[in-house]
Amino acid sequence: MSGTDSAATTQVYRVYIKAAPEKVWDAITKPEWTDRYGYGGLTDYDFTPGAPYRTLPGPAMVEGAKAMGFPVPETVVDGEVVEADPPRKLVLTWRMAMDPQLAAEGFTRVTYELAEKDGSTRLTVTHELAGAPQLAALVSGAHDDEQMGGGGGWSWVLSDLKSLLETGKTLAQ
Repeated sequence: MSGTDSAATTQVYRVYIKAAPEKVWDAITKPEWTDRYGYGGLTDYDFTPGAPYRTLPGPAMVEGAKAMGFPVPETVVDGEVVEADPPRKLVLTWRMAMDPQLAAEGFTRVTYELAEKDGSTRLTVTHELAGAPQLAALVSGAHDDEQMGGGGGWSWVLSDLKSLLETGKTLAQ
């Protein structure tokens, strides 16, 4: 998997997943999948440009936060759909709503691009982070070694997604 450093205002991650683009698309966009990998959370989309979306905390996220003594807000990520071309491309505005400091940095832009490649899917995630330095550090995985504030960022989320789709198990299972 490729990625970039936390100082970059545009971070690009690419992973190859042994699954059809439709399956990867479903894992990115359907709540029965989005709660199973990465940090979890129930995300559902209306693919109409301009439509709002939000990620709600799933049961595991709520329990984990409770165990660590942290409150979890009703919405953990929010934004709106900019463009959707299932199963090839999804462009979103994206804001980390669960942390007031990160939420104050405002909306960033995330683009998912999926392409069939030799029986697999090449998934490229581009996160445009101008004006959001704290979020840039978080999603880059800069806090991974500290095991705080979000862990391994996009690299970890995409690795977990790949593992789930290829083996039926997440990295933690």
